Amino acid sequence: MLLSCQQTSSNLVYFNQVPPANTPKLFAPTIVNTDSIEINTVFNTSFTELFFTRIIDKKFIIHHSEFFDGKWSLPKPIQMFSEQGKESVAIDPSVSQDGNTMYFLGISPEDRLKNAKPDIYKSQKIDGKWQLATKVGYPISTEEYAESYPVVVADGSLYFTSDRPGSLGKRDIYRAQYLGDGKFDTPINIGPEVNSEKGERSTYVSPDESFLITANTYTDEKGFAVSFKKNGKWQKPTSFELGEDIEEDWAYYCPYMSPDNKYLFFSKRYSSPPNSGWKGVAKGEVYWVSSAEIFKNKEK
Repeated sequence: MLLSCQQTSSNLVYFNQVPPANTPKLFAPTIVNTDSIEINTVFNTSFTELFFTRIIDKKFIIHHSEFFDGKWSLPKPIQMFSEQGKESVAIDPSVSQDGNTMYFLGISPEDRLKNAKPDIYKSQKIDGKWQLATKVGYPISTEEYAESYPVVVADGSLYFTSDRPGSLGKRDIYRAQYLGDGKFDTPINIGPEVNSEKGERSTYVSPDESFLITANTYTDEKGFAVSFKKNGKWQKPTSFELGEDIEEDWAYYCPYMSPDNKYLFFSKRYSSPPNSGWKGVAKGEVYWVSSAEIFKNKEK
């Protein structure tokens, strides 16, 4: 009886939560999901840090929790910009394999005043502390175009979305090869198999680049779609069952796979009125669900 009441190590790495089956569940209610608006939960590869964004007084602030001595700390904000009190955006974090570099979609307080488009920022972890962020320079970030949803893969290369010239739709997914020393090669459009005239958005890419999950713009259904890479080429994404009926008035975005590939995390947002986007956002939540349904598509 005593053994049956103990938390398993699996539960511990998932913030002491009981894992879901094939029906999505709110992740960590009252801790990550609160009465505020939360977005995009991610772990580092060693399951020792958890990150998500919370909106506070119109500021999009990355929070994190750390796993010490067998327990998780309460989530706290990470200061990414020097002018912490002003409106800014730090959202959609992606953490390198060594856990020491974080990329995210950012808009600094200065750029926020100018209504500037989003760019890609990075923060370094030095002596156990995340440092103020700096903008990742050209050819990743640009002044004229929007860059968003960065995903860092195993070799340090970046995937992200942009509306720069050469895009097939409103925004396409690009890959930039990491060259070392903080530098990247010219981003390359990953191709028409995934990118379309409808425009792609929030996308997750596995560290080994064997599959990606993106918003489903390929059929009339909402939700997400998965593409597996075969012979070095991305296949056309196929939709998969999410385990719940898609709510028409909610936006589904920010897919993210747990480092062990067992669970899909995703975010849902409700705006009032429904077409008002972030300006009218009234609710934002993070869910997780078993990934078994996703990998059923692998052999199709």
